[in-house]
Amino acid sequence: MTDGILGKAATMEIPIHGNGEAGQLPEDDGLEQDLQQVMVSGPNLNETSIVSGGYGGSGDGLIPTGSGRHPSHSTTPVGPGDEVARGIAGEKFDIVKKWGINTYKCTKQLLSERFGRGSRTVDLELELQIELLRETKRKYESVLQLGRALTAHLYSLLQTQHALGDAFADLSQKSPELQEEFGYNAETQKLLCKNGETLLGAVNFFVSSINTLVTKTMEDTLMTVKQYEAARLEYDAYRTDLEELSLGPRDAGTRGRLESAQATFQAHRDKYEKLRGDVAIKLKFLEENKIKVMHKQLLLFHNAVSAYFAGNQKQLEQTLQQFNIKLRPPGAEKPSWLEEQ
Repeated sequence: MTDGILGKAATMEIPIHGNGEAGQLPEDDGLEQDLQQVMVSGPNLNETSIVSGGYGGSGDGLIPTGSGRHPSHSTTPVGPGDEVARGIAGEKFDIVKKWGINTYKCTKQLLSERFGRGSRTVDLELELQIELLRETKRKYESVLQLGRALTAHLYSLLQTQHALGDAFADLSQKSPELQEEFGYNAETQKLLCKNGETLLGAVNFFVSSINTLVTKTMEDTLMTVKQYEAARLEYDAYRTDLEELSLGPRDAGTRGRLESAQATFQAHRDKYEKLRGDVAIKLKFLEENKIKVMHKQLLLFHNAVSAYFAGNQKQLEQTLQQFNIKLRPPGAEKPSWLEEQ
């Protein structure tokens, strides 16, 4: 009866085998992180102080309403407010109960997979794309770190050149016999400072764009990936639960439980399929956006660095004009290369 429901279009359920050491977890930190992910979203309670004992607490954790704590012969009347409070407490208790059951099933499924006693649904192509994204993000984070280090070194160099130029200019005024030599060295340092600030503006723009790509665009896609992975775990947990019920005896009691399990499973399957589609779409658009952004930024970086070290001031300025990068005017509070885009 459940073969049709459990059919998988683009995914397959594969057994997860152990690593040859029975009773031991794989030697990584993934299990603890996954368990934290399972527990991270608690029940959605809009009212506070409904349950004092938390998840798993006794019935005494409920707020006493009406005559709940009085002897049965009490004549204290139960007003409308008491009935409303009792109804709210019951609703919140149901929410906590459902969350607890869901957490238990997902934790059981996760441990079953990790110990090699269960199976998980795998979309091989999508999993490969997700892993590639995570690897790409790590590499871009390395580029981002190096880019920030480069801006810091360039800024330090500019400060030194500026101070050196001022020192040469001062000595030019006070050393008549070396006035010309100190003078053209002062002019050279000033020119280097000007070109350096132009280069720094280009490099800072490059770093800012990489930062946006990594911390916003890629991270947004990875947040959807995390939601998809959580939905996959729930889907497999309720699939396993349905399979176990399907193998049990068919009496009047189990038929009702089986129908309920089928409905719950279908809801989690729909959620999983939707998020799988969302991830696929975001991965596609992310790749297109990454190529577009990096094509522009790598061209900017190459042209600016090449012009600076070739001493081509005109080409360096044209590079900033080409990418619409504006520097702050002299005397601005912030260094010109910190111009916000």
